[in-house]
Amino acid sequence: MAQDTRERAPRARGPRDGGSGRGGGRGRAAKGGGRRALRWSASVLALLILGTAGAGYLYYQHLNGNIQRGARSGSDDSRAQRTRPNADGQTPLNILLIGSDSRASAENVKLGGSKDNRDNPPLGDVQMLIHVSADRKSAAMVSIPRDTRVDIPECKDARTGRVYPATNDIINTTLARGGAGCTLATWENLTGVYIDHWMTIDFAGVVRMADAIRGVDVCVNQNVWDRSTAAQRGGSGLKMTAGTHKVKGEQALQWLRTRHAWGSDVMRARAQHMYLNSMIRTLKGQNVFTDSGRLMDLAEAATKSLTVSDEISSVKKLYDLGMELKAVPTNRITSVTMPNIEDPQNSSHVLPAQGSADKLWQMLREDVSLDKNGKPAKKTVADAEPAKAPSAAPERLGVQVQNGTRSDTLAPVSGRARAVASALGAKGYGQAQADTTAAPAADETVVRYPSADLEGDAQAVAKALGIPVKQVERSTDVSGVTVVVGADWRTGDTYPKKAAPKAGDLPTGTDAINGSDDKSCMDVYKPYRW
Repeated sequence: MAQDTRERAPRARGPRDGGSGRGGGRGRAAKGGGRRALRWSASVLALLILGTAGAGYLYYQHLNGNIQRGARSGSDDSRAQRTRPNADGQTPLNILLIGSDSRASAENVKLGGSKDNRDNPPLGDVQMLIHVSADRKSAAMVSIPRDTRVDIPECKDARTGRVYPATNDIINTTLARGGAGCTLATWENLTGVYIDHWMTIDFAGVVRMADAIRGVDVCVNQNVWDRSTAAQRGGSGLKMTAGTHKVKGEQALQWLRTRHAWGSDVMRARAQHMYLNSMIRTLKGQNVFTDSGRLMDLAEAATKSLTVSDEISSVKKLYDLGMELKAVPTNRITSVTMPNIEDPQNSSHVLPAQGSADKLWQMLREDVSLDKNGKPAKKTVADAEPAKAPSAAPERLGVQVQNGTRSDTLAPVSGRARAVASALGAKGYGQAQADTTAAPAADETVVRYPSADLEGDAQAVAKALGIPVKQVERSTDVSGVTVVVGADWRTGDTYPKKAAPKAGDLPTGTDAINGSDDKSCMDVYKPYRW
């Protein structure tokens, strides 16, 4: 436990020089990585457990007192919009789970490494979005690698009032820039997905939850021993024979922090997803939800382990969230990792893979199931309802056009706002004009309007440009009908038609695992077989 988990782990080598993939260079010391992985799994476990914690009033009050809380968002600069309701008025639920490496207590120092780092700001080294579909029949668990370089918006610490300026850095630093609310705002900025809530868990919470679960089945195809070798120092100490084993306590930690024996960070993520899915199947298969004694023990551990955003900081609200997640069948749960590429500025960092990552974010924004095991989703209210009538003739309507064509990897297209304003003018919108002020980057083109009386006008503008009605949204950030030209429309006078993503049609590079898959085993990289 003496090793400082803030220290980076040595880079795993490729097949010709002692490893099996480029991903290994992104890890920290193996011990810290495993505890972060366990925090990630424990957060989901806590949410599931809280979905069944139904005791008396006094016990609820006791559990409520265990829960720590914080502001939902640390930034006002969010371009994310809630997904439109389906025909039944239902909307998706998005919860951001964050694993903190805080050493803010003696218990965490003991579990997490050097006491010299006790006062260091925490890092959010495990970050995963749980997306539950509007009809509550499917769910996705989406991880972003901790060393992904992103644009971080200006964030404010709600406790101290300190303001952190916008910057470009790796995503795990966001937790130290005002708390979990800044991490949430950064995810929204990157993905365009509106996130309802966040939950965090630290070292001590991980251990409580690992002890509470009583074992999870995992599988390896060969004997594995993750240890120091002549070519690579470090290792989790995981040692087991080929086949399926039930791991708990320290061995569960070893499984989750193993990297070298799997060959890369990408494969470590796969092992973590396998553990997480097995954990969910275990909970669903046990009588934990009817065994009141055990349930109380688990609820106690869960509430002591969590910090949550203010709007869900009660057992009742966590109960409601947990029940919604618990109802999703395991064969409708899909775990994925954001498609990524090596950062040309730093080989130890990554960037979202343009195209593939964008498609994944689109599927989440549009509530498209990541699996193929369900029935087609219901149409949104916007699809089902007829268009609203415009309040003014086109020639009398003022329209602002903003250039939001910049993205994380693409420079803005010069003159794009003027070009689209000119195209609108040719269609009768003589008062359309380009907004010359700097516009925020937008992955997707949208038409915004400030009040209900302008909804029909905004829909008519969208129709004139070929923009789908689902990309028309109400916003208090505009004073009139405003077209924000996004990175998806860089040329031409008419919005390019895009094929709507289909259920289960995942982009490349996600390494998806279905929650019902109980047959998969991890392959062991040859130097770590015995």
